[in-house]
Amino acid sequence: MRTSGAVVATLAVACATGSLAFAPAGPRTATPTVRSSKLILQQSTGTGKSLEYDPDKYKDPNAGNYRRLSDSLANADVEAKKAAEEMDKRERAAEIRRDERLAKINFMKEMDDELEVGTVEDFMFKEGVRDILDRLDSDLVGLIPVKKRVREIAALLVLDKMRGKLGFDTAVPSLHMCFTGAPGTGKTTVALRMGQILARMGYCRLGHVVVATRDDLVGQYVGHTAPKTKDMIKKAFGGILLVDEAYYLYNASNDKDYGQESIEILLNVMENQKEDLIVTLAGYKDRMDRFFSFIPGMSSRIGNHIDFPNYEKDELVEIAQVMARDLQYAMDDSAAAKFQEYIDLRMQFPFFSNARTVRNAMDRARMNSAIRVFNEAVVASSGDGMVSAMDLATITESDFQILLDELVHYQSIGKMDAIVA
Repeated sequence: MRTSGAVVATLAVACATGSLAFAPAGPRTATPTVRSSKLILQQSTGTGKSLEYDPDKYKDPNAGNYRRLSDSLANADVEAKKAAEEMDKRERAAEIRRDERLAKINFMKEMDDELEVGTVEDFMFKEGVRDILDRLDSDLVGLIPVKKRVREIAALLVLDKMRGKLGFDTAVPSLHMCFTGAPGTGKTTVALRMGQILARMGYCRLGHVVVATRDDLVGQYVGHTAPKTKDMIKKAFGGILLVDEAYYLYNASNDKDYGQESIEILLNVMENQKEDLIVTLAGYKDRMDRFFSFIPGMSSRIGNHIDFPNYEKDELVEIAQVMARDLQYAMDDSAAAKFQEYIDLRMQFPFFSNARTVRNAMDRARMNSAIRVFNEAVVASSGDGMVSAMDLATITESDFQILLDELVHYQSIGKMDAIVA
């Protein structure tokens, strides 16, 4: 008897689903056999053919889609859970902020308007700020805009501390600074005084100043820059890191320059460790402005920009007199007038550096004074060789005349760049 196609199909489906055990009636001429997930239905037929069911031929073509859909739904559940948790965090944070605002409002309502914390002058004296500002006035001749800006910063810090005494919220302002100006205009001196003020006010632990240049921060080969920069930062922790001529850290013509790594480290420290390190950048104003245009993240981290103007001629003469006084030397009117002549001409030469040039001139004038006194007392045949206190403490017109004659000589031979001091 031939098995019909419908019966075979029915048996195939039933076997595939495992819902039917094949047990034909009549003589048992064939039994189901399972081999490698294949069910062989073998029965005597007129043609002697076998019927074979291969489950691989009947796979659901959407099975992969079902798995992907299941995975997508699981991922969606995870993301939804994360979003809900994030929403809860934001709501809790908003509630905390609301409570804080209400507390501040109640604090202000309940505060006695007549409550006093003391006078600003007393507070400045107690904290030692007044003494430091007075020393800044004596250290620096002129620079009125600079001193004014330093006093403004000091005022903010003092009033912030006074607010804290009464229980007001206080926030540490951005203390990173940028000093722009020519060499010798007092940038390092102001940094030293600012460090002392910040230390007295509790805004930094030590208040010392570490001066660094590109050579101190940038290495010569791969892997050398980071240790050098971090070492200088470590030395400056608790105080001020003064990066002189900071624009040399960036080389616009070479994007692989090692200075970029140093800049990135400084940016990270300025943002994340500003409570323990104050970074101050210094250099010429036009070059610093260009540097900030290349590194905008640096400019945004600096809260105080102070411009140091060049000294006037009369201020340079006064600086020379202050230096002489600090070294316990005397300069009479004729010596001061001769120094004025020297400065007038020296400012026409290259490499003029304001107070730094004055200091170099004073050092050379002291040398000339020593040679003059020595020659008069020992080398000259006349006289008894006695040296008075006045001789040892006086810088004369002739001591500056030597410097002036040197300038005139180099100017006459066209070698004005020979003077570098």
